[in-house]
Amino acid sequence: MTTTQQLQQEVAFEINRSLSPASISPSKIDGGGVLSLSSSSSECHGFWRDAALAVPAALFVLYLAFHAKKKLRKLSNGRNYVTIGYYALLWVAALLNLAWCSLQAWQCSSGKEVAWNLLSLFTTAVMLSLEISLMAFLIQENHSTGFDSLARAFTLSGIIVGVDMLLKAIFVFGFSVPLFIDGEETTHRMKWGLWTINKLLLAAVYGFILFVHSSKWQDKLPPRPMFYNYVVAMFVTNAVALFACTLSGIGFTFGPWLYNLTLFCYHSLYLPFLYITFSADIFQEEDLLLDDAYYSEMKDAGFFDVDWD
Repeated sequence: MTTTQQLQQEVAFEINRSLSPASISPSKIDGGGVLSLSSSSSECHGFWRDAALAVPAALFVLYLAFHAKKKLRKLSNGRNYVTIGYYALLWVAALLNLAWCSLQAWQCSSGKEVAWNLLSLFTTAVMLSLEISLMAFLIQENHSTGFDSLARAFTLSGIIVGVDMLLKAIFVFGFSVPLFIDGEETTHRMKWGLWTINKLLLAAVYGFILFVHSSKWQDKLPPRPMFYNYVVAMFVTNAVALFACTLSGIGFTFGPWLYNLTLFCYHSLYLPFLYITFSADIFQEEDLLLDDAYYSEMKDAGFFDVDWD
C-alpha cells in the first residue's frame, strides 16, 4: 500500500470518527450552529419521543380553540369572574404545556438552561394551581355556594403554588440543583430528595381522599364517579412517581426512566383528563345560574302572571 493510500484512509477514518454521534458534544460545538441543536435534541430524548410528547399537547390546544367561541359566548353572558378565571388559567396552562413539550431540546442546549428552568417552573406552577383549585371545587358540599368555594380555592392554591415556586426557584437558581434537567448524573441526591418530598405530599393528599371515601365520612365527598376515577388515577400516578424518585435517589438506573415515563404521561394526558373531569361541572353550573337569572328576569317582567278574572 502506497503512502498516498494510507494517508487517504487515515483522513477518511478521522472524518468518520468526528461525525459519529458519540463524539459530538454540545459543549464542544458553537451554540449557534445547526449541528449543535440537532445533536442536543438527539442526545436528550430523540425526535420521536419529543414528537409523541408535543402532538397531544398541540391537539388539546386545537380542541380548546375549536370550542373557544361557544365557551366565550357562554362566559360573556354569565359574567362570572371565577369561571372566566378558570377558563383563562386553563388556556395559560395549555399554552405553557405546549411550549414545554415542544422545546425539549432547550435542556441540552448551551445557554438555554435558565430559559428552560423558568419555562418548567411556570408550567408546573400553573398546572398545579389548576389541580388544587379544581379539586377543591368538586369536594365542596353545598353547590349553591360553589363559585364562592372556587374563589377561595383559587386563593388557597395561589398561596400553595407561590410557596412551591419560591422553594423550587431557590434550589434551582440559588443552589444549582437540576430539578428540571435530565443529566447524566442519575444519583443527584438533593434533586431526587426534593422530588420525593413533592410526590409524597401529593400522593398523601389523594390517598387521604380515598381513605375518607371508604370511611364513615364518605358523605362529605361528592357522589360523582368521575371524581373518584380522577382521584384514583392521580394517586396511582403520584405513587409511581414517588417510587421512581426513591429508586433514583438510591442510584438505580431504572428510577430515572420510570420517572420520565410518569412525566411524559402527565404532560401529554393530564390537561385533557382534567378538562373532561372538571369543566362539565363548572359550565353546567354556569348554565343553571343563567337559567335562574333568566327566570327571575321573566318573573319580574310579569311573564308568569296569570289573570284569573
